[in-house]
Amino acid sequence: MIFRILHWLSRIILGGIFMYSGYIKLNNPLQFAAALTGYQLFPDSVIIPVTYYFPWVEIALGVLLLVGWKLRYFAVGTLGLLSFFIIILAITYARGIHADCGCFGPGGPISPLTLARDTMFLLPAVFLVFESNLRRRWQSQVH
Repeated sequence: MIFRILHWLSRIILGGIFMYSGYIKLNNPLQFAAALTGYQLFPDSVIIPVTYYFPWVEIALGVLLLVGWKLRYFAVGTLGLLSFFIIILAITYARGIHADCGCFGPGGPISPLTLARDTMFLLPAVFLVFESNLRRRWQSQVH
């Protein structure tokens, strides 16, 4: 029962986060482009294509997590994408660059709180990736 609850909570939380984040970026492409530029990590030639295509990737990933099709594969993708985000944010913060996160629209400067929040998003992704292994271990200990 607990696995079923964690499974659905993880899917709803991650799916919602990705759909919301993509929607915000899609509605504010110039602000998202400014956030990407502020990281000082990407060449200018990459900023505009990422600005226009990446929000659709986030929305699609969120929908696929909610639908549950090939869930483990998309959970691995989610885990990889979140890890990539966290690394980019950490590098930018460690370099002392005062940039806007751009995760959920403008006004979210990169800070230890931002890094902690995004790191917490890893938990449901890790659960979904390893759910079947965790379930087997749990059942073998119970029986």
